[in-house]
Amino acid sequence: MSELANPQDRQFNNADSFAQAFDAAWHLHNRQHPNHDLDRDSKRALVLQSLADHPFQQSQPDLAAQVASFRLRLLGL
Repeated sequence: MSELANPQDRQFNNADSFAQAFDAAWHLHNRQHPNHDLDRDSKRALVLQSLADHPFQQSQPDLAAQVASFRLRLLGL
């Protein structure tokens, strides 16, 4: 039986999968660009753009944007 290298890299066409990917992309951006000088909305747009290939982002972009905003409020970012 073959196992995946990293099961967390799997993406599904649902809000939960997108929320996890968004969180990871947000934190990756913070690590790669600690002094980015972007306001939260600009950074959110940039992170959403980086997730353009995510199945949920492709099938429901408006809902994906809502999930991203919810995650930011939930996490206090």
